[in-house]
Amino acid sequence: MLRRVLLPGLAALLLGSPLAHAQAPARGEVAVYSARHYDSDRRLYEAFTRETGIRVRLIEGDADQLIERIRTEGQNSPADVFITVDAARLARAKDAGITQPHGSAAVESRVPAGLRDPQGHWFAISQRARVVMYDKQRGLPEGLTRYEDLADPRFRGQICVRAANHPYNVSMAASLLAADGAEATEAWARGVAQNLARPPQGGDRDQFRAIPPGQCRLAISNTYYLAAFGASDAPADRELFQRIGVIFPNQGAGDRGAHVNVSGAALVRTSPNRDNAARFLDYLTTREAQEVLALGNMEYPVVDDVPLHPALAAMGRFRAEAINGDRLAANAAEALRIMQRAGWR
Repeated sequence: MLRRVLLPGLAALLLGSPLAHAQAPARGEVAVYSARHYDSDRRLYEAFTRETGIRVRLIEGDADQLIERIRTEGQNSPADVFITVDAARLARAKDAGITQPHGSAAVESRVPAGLRDPQGHWFAISQRARVVMYDKQRGLPEGLTRYEDLADPRFRGQICVRAANHPYNVSMAASLLAADGAEATEAWARGVAQNLARPPQGGDRDQFRAIPPGQCRLAISNTYYLAAFGASDAPADRELFQRIGVIFPNQGAGDRGAHVNVSGAALVRTSPNRDNAARFLDYLTTREAQEVLALGNMEYPVVDDVPLHPALAAMGRFRAEAINGDRLAANAAEALRIMQRAGWR
């Protein structure tokens, strides 16, 4: 049974099925407030119900909207788990006082420390790398191995990227701000703005789609979007996937690694179903759950024993930057001001 109830600005679902309850005795529910909207996630919730008998009540919405809703609901909130994309948003939820530590040996043993909040308020459940894409037919661009290189005048008029205020770009700039400082980050943002092939527009897919027609030579995008083309049934999509090359930046010895956007989960401070919520959170780190996310949605898993989707594996392996959600959140506003002041709109 999949029941959808539309609320103002939100969608609420109760996930479960007669088959699920036949296989496992019902043990109540867990309310998940999620800013992710994928079929793979629903399959994951249904699998959890089949295994445990615990129904998943799903409330979907924008991350900031959900944070505010939980905060406003206060002690009466039915929310047990909060899920969203971007470590800075997870840190904002923590700062808003709506989360609590989930002391779990399972999470601590399976999810690397660099993908967890140091105080245990949240942990990553999947990853997407923010990379530079190029046209294989034109060859690998020389002198481009780091995010910092995108500001080099040799790439004048060659870069396509979405608007500065998108969380993906804000987090990337916040990462540079933490690594390089404000002065260097502003010089970098000014250089990127000067190297744009066109005004920022569209989403990540629109950036690398503009490469074959020659609108730009380089695109900044997340791996998830390109991988979807590699997994497509459409020949034109797979042809584009084969044509686009990927550079994982900052992979040199001693360098910080490629920036990743994570999706993460947190235990809500006022959770009325604490035991069910804890079981659900631990389930997210299991091989079964990680395979659903990795293979069903073309994201990088957060545990080591889960295979990559073939489209991601074809892009190659990389070393990721350690995630510091608190620092990303603290730097976000300044990072956006720097980009906009530099002319990246």
